[in-house]
Amino acid sequence: MSIHTEVNPAFFWLRSTWNVAVRLEAGKEVETMIAIEDLYNQFSPGFIFEYEFLDKRYQRLYNSEKRIGTLSTYFAGFAILISCLGLFGLAAFTAERRLKEIGIRKVLGATTSNIVMMLSKDFTRLVLVSTILAIPVSYYLMDIWLQSFAYKIYLSPWIFVGAAVISLLIAWLTVSSQALRAANVNPAKCLKDE
Repeated sequence: MSIHTEVNPAFFWLRSTWNVAVRLEAGKEVETMIAIEDLYNQFSPGFIFEYEFLDKRYQRLYNSEKRIGTLSTYFAGFAILISCLGLFGLAAFTAERRLKEIGIRKVLGATTSNIVMMLSKDFTRLVLVSTILAIPVSYYLMDIWLQSFAYKIYLSPWIFVGAAVISLLIAWLTVSSQALRAANVNPAKCLKDE
């Protein structure tokens, strides 16, 4: 049975058919199976030799979980890629819109790190707000999914803290290229129209 089912008391009844569990040595599966089939045919001629590998049986029990895991990985990667592209575009737009302000700040003595922090601060707030909104929803959905298992883990707060830290790092890496480009611009180019 799969882990969706609780382990119940069992009653074993010996039937007239033979069921034998054999542990095979790695690399010698084919020769061992031929030898077992020859032995079976000596003692039970005329009956069909049927066998099944236990790892394949267990794998069939969890095909849906494996499929969900694979799809979740692809969709999460795709969502991260799309959000990074959107964040990159928003950072480029914001840096371009605030170019004169950045030029004035540089003339007045602002360092590159000050300007990068100024531009990154707004995006950090956005990521923190979205994370705060996403944590309860993801906790609820994960808890519902875990309820389908008979034996389950309990969700640790560190899972969500780790996800928040990773999302902040991804956002900072995405925004930092545009922020550095804007911070390193020559103030004379920004202010020559004024």
